[in-house]
Order: sequence, then structure tokens, then C-alpha cells
Amino acid sequence: EFEDSILEDLAILGIQGDALSHTSDHFQVIYEYALELIRRGLAYVDDSPLEEMREGRMHGIESKCRRLSVEENLARFQQMKEATEFGQKCCLRAKMSIDNNNKAMRDPTIYRCNLTPHHRTGSVWKVYPLYDFACPIVDSIEGVTHALRSSEYRDRNPQYQWFFSALDLRPVQIMDFSRMNFAYTLLSKRKLQWFVDQGRVPGWDDPRFPTVRGIKRRGMTIEALRQYVLMQGASQRDMLLDWDKIWAMNKKVIDPKAPRHTALVKHGLVPTTIDGPSEAYLGSVLKHKKAAELGTKNTVFSSQIFIGQDDAAELAVGEELTLMDWGNAIVEKIEKIE
Repeated sequence: EFEDSILEDLAILGIQGDALSHTSDHFQVIYEYALELIRRGLAYVDDSPLEEMREGRMHGIESKCRRLSVEENLARFQQMKEATEFGQKCCLRAKMSIDNNNKAMRDPTIYRCNLTPHHRTGSVWKVYPLYDFACPIVDSIEGVTHALRSSEYRDRNPQYQWFFSALDLRPVQIMDFSRMNFAYTLLSKRKLQWFVDQGRVPGWDDPRFPTVRGIKRRGMTIEALRQYVLMQGASQRDMLLDWDKIWAMNKKVIDPKAPRHTALVKHGLVPTTIDGPSEAYLGSVLKHKKAAELGTKNTVFSSQIFIGQDDAAELAVGEELTLMDWGNAIVEKIEKIE
């Protein structure tokens, strides 16, 4: 569903890629690189309990598995691949550092077992690379020159670069940018997923959702969205934006080309008599005064008209008001019904 939604959103934005690839296209290659790391003594299979592993990374304590032989690690990794009972208790960790000040460099996990069938490869694999290991490999072999990554990954950039030298891969230059955050808005897909799973919203295109499809249903134009994003630029500063500005830009885009129509709330309509035609007739007026190409609409002209309750409440005797497509009128008398 996530994959399909990304492709749909790109289509909505008018973005057409030159090629489409999946990390799963390279699972075998990534697996071979994992074996190479083990052979070079740069990775080890750790069967430590999860809490013990977390404590070790937090306090810079070496794992009891860190000094295992290459042969033992290869045998253990094979058990992970086969998802044996022991293999499922293990993970493969890159041998980067024990006590680096950047905790992202403290022997991160790069492979785990997962028995859930993959949506593209099915049950062929039972062990999968984690994002931080797969990403630099795929970027390098697919010819990426500049990886655009949001600043939340900044602590993990040295980790990304480490794999290039460790595996003799063509390096990729990283360019950081700050994520766009909106005030009082959840943007995390994981957190938004909860609302979908709980049935609080009908889907990812709910107009209350801060998704491309959501705000499009709410009335956002792609042109305004594109202008707004380009206006922010690839800033590295943390940005907390306000929705008012993007909707104001949307109005500027819509205003010159949106046909005008009039509607009143039925409840509380106020009948008004004006010095108008003795008999009602149907007239034709432009849908937009400054855009004749949008065509015309029919309007009934009569001495009896209705105005909304809110407008009527503000009227005062002697006040001059403008009636669109009619002209100006002077209020001569107001009768209020208690």
C-alpha cells in the first residue's frame, strides 16, 4: 500500500521518473556484500538478548560475540539465512566502533530474520538487510551521484559513508535538507497509519490528512503545492511551517481562474424587497468578471431577493450596500421578527 501510494502521489505531482527500481531487485547482491563484510572481519553475528545489546550500545560495552572467528560468523549467518531456531535469535552487526561518540556508529545491526513473506519476493528470503545497510549499496550500484537525505539522518551519514570504504564501493555524495514540518500536524507515516488501521479515517486520501492526496481532496492545487515547496528551498534549518501560508498561495493560484457562484444557507434566510423589476426575469452574467473565457451563468432578477442571516444582522437603516451583478442599494427600513 505504501509503495502504491508513493507512485500515485508522484503521478499526481506530475513527476515521471526515468526508471523504477526496488531494493528487493538487489537482495542477492546485498547478501553477497554482507558475506564479504564477514570475510573481511568487519561484521559479526550477535545472539545477545535485545536489551543486553541496547545496554551495550548505550554504554559502549563490547558484545561477547564481537571477537568470534570469521568461520563461526559465516556459519551463524547461514543459520540466519535458513531461519533456524538459533538463527532467528541472531542479527548481523557491522564492526564499526564500540564507543564512538556518535552512537549510530556503535556496531549497528545490518541484517535481521523476518518470516513475513515479502510482497515482491515472497518467501524466497527469510533474512533481510536493514535500510542503513541496503541504502548505500543500492545507491552506489545504481549510479546515484547525490543522495538527498533529510537532516534526521545526519548522525547516520558517517555510517552510510563507512560502507563505501569497507566494501570498496563507488562513494555517493550526501546532500542534507530539512524536513518540512507543519505546526500541530502529524506527518509521520507510522503515526498516521494508526488512524487508518483504527478506522478513524476512511483512507490515506482523507481531506483531514496531511498527505498529497488528502490536501488535494481538500482543494489544494498541485501548482500551489509545487510553488510553496520551491519557495522553501533545500534549507538545512529546521522548519516549522504554518498552513495559512500554503492555503493563501493556493488562493492566489485559484482566484484568477475559478468561476464565481453564489450560495446561501437555507436556514434563516431573510426576505428582502428592493426597488427592482416588477416582473422576475432570467439574466446572464459572467462567472468571473476578469475571465470571460470561463463563460456565463443564469441569475434571476426580481424585486424579491434573499440575503443570509449573518449579513442581515449587520445592516442598518441608511446604509449603502452592494448587490453583486445588480448595483448598490440603500437600506430604508428594517423589520425584525422577534
